[in-house]
Amino acid sequence: MALLASSGQWATKLIPKNGSFSIVYIKSELYSSDCNLASYKRGTGGRSSFNGTVATVFGCTGFVGRYLCNKLGKIGTQMILPHRCDFYDVARLKVCGDLGQVIFTPFDLRDEESIAKAVQYSNVVINLVGRDFETKNFKYMDVHVDGARRLARISREMGVERFIHLSYLNASKNPKPLVMKKPSMYKISKYMGEQAVKEEFPSATIIRASDIYGSEDRFLRSIASIWRAHSTLLPLYKNGMETIKQPVFVSDVAQAIVNAIRDPNSKCVTYQAVGPKKYLWKDLVEWFYGLMRKDKNWGFRHYDMKYDPILPLKVAIANKLSLAAPFGNLHWEGLEKESTTDIVDSSLPTLEDLGVTLTHMEDQVPWELKPYRLYQYYIDQIGEFPAPPPPPVYTA
Repeated sequence: MALLASSGQWATKLIPKNGSFSIVYIKSELYSSDCNLASYKRGTGGRSSFNGTVATVFGCTGFVGRYLCNKLGKIGTQMILPHRCDFYDVARLKVCGDLGQVIFTPFDLRDEESIAKAVQYSNVVINLVGRDFETKNFKYMDVHVDGARRLARISREMGVERFIHLSYLNASKNPKPLVMKKPSMYKISKYMGEQAVKEEFPSATIIRASDIYGSEDRFLRSIASIWRAHSTLLPLYKNGMETIKQPVFVSDVAQAIVNAIRDPNSKCVTYQAVGPKKYLWKDLVEWFYGLMRKDKNWGFRHYDMKYDPILPLKVAIANKLSLAAPFGNLHWEGLEKESTTDIVDSSLPTLEDLGVTLTHMEDQVPWELKPYRLYQYYIDQIGEFPAPPPPPVYTA
């Protein structure tokens, strides 16, 4: 008896019988009933193609999630988008991909069955779930630690190949408090979340992001908010003289995640998502105010918040009166994050190692802050308001 050929589902064999040979067909051991032609790549690239990747994006309705879904759809990725909001709040993501490429499924971060349903057909899972303030339903530990661990564990159990987790650049086990009286639970929970993901999914890719800016962010909008300042006066931690920032554009973070999916060498690697330049927080704030035409000659100033008796009362009111998010994103954890210096570990790779061309703040922020200009109803003449000079790069 000799094996002649094997192809796909069937194998052919010669069997001796009465001095002659008979050909029989048997099931090949290499055949799997799980194979599906729909999982093969097809098309020439673009939104109307399929690149072979099925990605579940947890946190798809958030700030980074919307940018990521657009970039995934642009290269022909089939997306499973779990959501806990009303369908009409997430329906706009449908146009990120072609017909049948974007699939929605309701889920709850505490419901393991809904999570398993969302990842059962995916080979990539991306966790963008997170918030820089707590709510009555979810605390930091519930989301950043327990939730991240649950997503990583279920993804591993369901046979997911890649798990990508978005974390925070300054996550720390024991952070030093700056404006708060105790260590930041946001930073602690982000650190513990990284460890939980690595325990449950050892080959996970971690992306530690600094302050992310872009449309509808909580970085530029916090400074632009009327709640953040007292009329024309803006309190800053140590007047912004001891805080160094390296903000990153949201589109660059989304592109890094896409590139990490394509790069098999990104497994088990932690990347730092920071911008191309460092700035003193004082210089950044003055530039932001210049772009919003909040001129010093009109009384706009910043000062050391430790001399401000009004700020603690204002933060307390903003947190007590809000039903969900604090008014103007004004809360102690947010102020702590704003006052934290971005520390880059030279031993860890950055987004440039993932092939991302970083966006400079000078090219993007003027457009982002244009809706927040003072006296928008005034129709100015060309050149009437000269553009403020960009902030100096911090080199010390």
